[in-house]
Amino acid sequence: MPKNSKVTQREHSSEHVTESVADLLAHEEPVDYKRSVLNVTGETWDKQKDGEEELDAENRPAWNSKLQYILAQIGYSVGLGNVWRFPYLCQKNGGGAYLVPYLVLLIIIGLPLFFLELAVGQRIRRGSIGVWNYICPRLGGIGYASCLVCFFVGLYYNVIIGWSIFYFFKSFQHPLPWSECPIMKNGSVAVVETECERSSATTYFWYRETLDISNSISESGGLNWKMTLCLLVAWSLVGLAMIKGIQSSGKVMYFSSLFPYVVLVCFLVRGLLLRGAVDGIMHMFTPKLDKMLDPQVWREAATQVFFALGLGFGGVIAFSSYNKQDNNCHFDATLVSFINFFTSVLATLVVFAVLGFKANIMNEKCVVENAEKILGYLNTNVLSHDLIPPHVNFSHLTAKDYNEMYRVIMTVKEGDFKELGLDACLLEDELNKSVQGTGLAFIAFTEAMTHFPASPFWSVMFFLMLINLGLGSMIGTMSGITTPIIDTFKVRKEVFTVGCCIFAFVVGLIFVQRSGNYFVTMFDDYSATLPLTVVVILENIAVAWIYGTKKFMQELTEMLGFRPYQFYYYTWKYVSPICMAVLMTASIIQLGVSPPGYSAWIREEAAEKFLFYPTWAMAILISLIILASLPLPLVFILRQFHLVSDGSNALSVTYKKGRMMKDISNLEDNDETRFILSKVPSETPSPMPTHRSYLGPGSNSPMEMSTAPNGRYGSGYLLASTPESEL
Repeated sequence: MPKNSKVTQREHSSEHVTESVADLLAHEEPVDYKRSVLNVTGETWDKQKDGEEELDAENRPAWNSKLQYILAQIGYSVGLGNVWRFPYLCQKNGGGAYLVPYLVLLIIIGLPLFFLELAVGQRIRRGSIGVWNYICPRLGGIGYASCLVCFFVGLYYNVIIGWSIFYFFKSFQHPLPWSECPIMKNGSVAVVETECERSSATTYFWYRETLDISNSISESGGLNWKMTLCLLVAWSLVGLAMIKGIQSSGKVMYFSSLFPYVVLVCFLVRGLLLRGAVDGIMHMFTPKLDKMLDPQVWREAATQVFFALGLGFGGVIAFSSYNKQDNNCHFDATLVSFINFFTSVLATLVVFAVLGFKANIMNEKCVVENAEKILGYLNTNVLSHDLIPPHVNFSHLTAKDYNEMYRVIMTVKEGDFKELGLDACLLEDELNKSVQGTGLAFIAFTEAMTHFPASPFWSVMFFLMLINLGLGSMIGTMSGITTPIIDTFKVRKEVFTVGCCIFAFVVGLIFVQRSGNYFVTMFDDYSATLPLTVVVILENIAVAWIYGTKKFMQELTEMLGFRPYQFYYYTWKYVSPICMAVLMTASIIQLGVSPPGYSAWIREEAAEKFLFYPTWAMAILISLIILASLPLPLVFILRQFHLVSDGSNALSVTYKKGRMMKDISNLEDNDETRFILSKVPSETPSPMPTHRSYLGPGSNSPMEMSTAPNGRYGSGYLLASTPESEL
């Protein structure tokens, strides 16, 4: 013990001792167990390594501004799903009525869990691996599972950016290359390409010119070199944005996060000026209240909330780990959650304004084609002229006049009506055609834009928006891989980022072969949904039940400077785990009820056909789910039986010289002995009022020092500190 310490001075003093043991300890200089006689583990002290650990948190990169951080979180959470998944679900599940279950689930599942991830990342200042190793070492597999899922999602997500890059460069021409079917010369006769004629110009361009797709997943067809080049460009963009960490990606976010809003607003203004836009918007928000009682609607709303905020991927934790500890992450969680929601609503307005315009164009085309059929029947006396209302003018035939004429003919020719081959040409039918994903972006939306004045300009803007939306999400997804790996294994940032992008590009070549679109569908449907649901449930359990909701709420109070609402206490402890468990059960049932399959484009039929996955593809599908979930039980078993280190020791005992985090100011007299000896770990008061470290479950915490003869430190002291807790 140092000679100038208060304990030593008391020993040589004749004064009456009135200070308690707690008071004495409060003034003691901290003792580093590695350098002191308390080190009974035989571990040697590495001065250089120790210094690196002490400076690690101080040297951690930080956001240049709060705006940059908020834009990064918005760019990550607002992605392609907001543009092409949410509008489809809204249309399919009751229009305006769908917003009710979505908003309810956003509040009781999305916001609390988003807040939870922001809080643990900001408090511990590590990536997902370090965070969950620290909170509960036995559940440290959560971080590794998140990294694997991020890798799987990043593989196919960047392929979509590659497709957008291809369309972006193809948009710099007039007319747009997907506006008309190509003309093929057969000798001296020019004919329209059969596959295009039987489908549509935009459908043909997507499946044949872009993907050059095979008839099934079993027919590889070799690499599509155009898409391979676009994928290389996409990974190069991601690599350049990520190579310097948040110093480079943060600057990219200013453009990639804000530009999509500029485009969406421009599209909304332009869309509202189009004929038929109001029809689309009214159709969109006309509530079908009976849909709200359908459990399937709530399941799909919960899944969309879950993925819209990027929960479980690790990107949220990675971004928040670069924050200062006094940052108001509760405000951030609320702001980003509702910006995400309003972005989805804005995108829905844009999509259905444009699709309303397209529906009117298609309906008019239908009326013209069927009016020609009726004229043909009138000229051949198949139909009588008496069936045509006198006010109908075929040279200026409206949809209303055609519908009236259609009903009269259907009533009179009831027996032979089907043989006439007439279509009803109802605007409602066109609006009810549900389109999502690539079908919306690369077929329906591109077809609508061919009818825009200055269509190449709008096409360039649209696909540049998709590239930026995808890039923002990819930066967050890649941060979910790079941040925890760099934090845990101390690899060089630039080398690891470049190596990761190169490796992902090589593996991603499976998605740019002619059957690659079917693999994109497989990965999108099965590689993330179930594993991520399990990951988020375990995250919730680790914080709310193992660490303890009360302790966590106290942590937040000390970190934020105010106590979060009790609402979060009950949602973390009861509501969210139950809702997520129900969602997981429903997802498993859905997998069992709906046999895994995909929509294949059959060239000869020029149509889509649902096919089941072959046996080898089923093996890949199952392997994806198992591989993404495998770290969870594997790490638990290894650490439960002490086969590997729990990975938390470095974090739990490192603190700066001159500062020791312990709270002995509010101990009762009869608690002092227990504070020192820690004979009953479960009764030991927390040593940190101001900077409380995350503890493991119960007495198995890596920070509790057993009094047993063969304990980790064999001293009975309770040391608790982290490098990040000093910041």
